[in-house]
Formats: sequence, structure tokens, C-alpha cells
Amino acid sequence: MSETYVECLVQTKPSALRKFLKFILIALTVFFAIIMFVIPLAFIPAVAFGVGAYFASMYSEIEYEYLYLDKEIVVDKVMGKAKRKRVATYSLDRVEVLAPVKSYHLDNFGKRENAKVKDYSIGEELQPDRRYVMYYEGGEKILLSPSEEMVKAMKNVAPRKIFND
Repeated sequence: MSETYVECLVQTKPSALRKFLKFILIALTVFFAIIMFVIPLAFIPAVAFGVGAYFASMYSEIEYEYLYLDKEIVVDKVMGKAKRKRVATYSLDRVEVLAPVKSYHLDNFGKRENAKVKDYSIGEELQPDRRYVMYYEGGEKILLSPSEEMVKAMKNVAPRKIFND
């Protein structure tokens, strides 16, 4: 039995709100650290804002790693290039369709209003748009940004479900 293994790492675009929050928390940490020399009780907010800045920094840099191995897609979330969390596992047998975002193959599936949308993509529309939509059994709509190599490997296994227009 031949197994195909493809790995793809995708950096998401940080939102403006996360960048702003990170900047404000770092500025408040520095401010209270300077004031700490005059008012010793400023140590408590300096530490609190420092911890907040650490977590804001970690959660503003999010990457998704897709692993495709033997008819299974695994999505991991990497936060701050330090912490990894398994987000989801999808079996290719239960995938209804995987196609580019603006593909005509998705026309029949676009009418589902009750589909749960899960976004594991880059988070923005680039030119050309490399994001894919995967409709999964059970009413899930998953947005991904896989590499062409990964799409080709999945298409070899399920050519009637995977499209790359």
C-alpha cells in the first residue's frame, strides 16, 4: 500500500485589532516599568500588562499546518511559532467536494445556509486567490489554503471530489 505524505504551512494575516492590542499592551508595560522606579506598586500592573503582551503577541502570529497522509487531512494551529494545537482531522472519504473558492463546482453547495464555516486559510483574498473550500459530511464548510502539491496528492486519491479548475 503506497502512502502519500504532504505537509503545508500557511501564515495567516494578523488582524489590525490584534496588532493594535499588542502595541498598546507593550506600551503600557514599558510605561508602568518606568513608573515602577518612582511608585513601587506600579510593579503589579507592569507584570500584568507584560503577561498580556506576551499572550497577545503569541495569538497575533497564527499559522496553520496541513498534513495529508493516506486519505486523511490533519489541521494544526501553531501560535507564536511555539505552541501547537490539533484543530481538526478530516477523512477524504467523507469530503463532499474540495474546489477553489470561486469555482463553479461549488454552485450546488453554496445554497446551504446551515453549514458551519471554519476558516483555516490565510484569511485574505490574494490575486490569484489560492484558497479552497471543502464541504465536509455533516454540514461543515472549511476554508483552506493548501499547496498545489497537496491538492494534486488528494486529487490522485479522489478525482471526482477534488477540483483545481
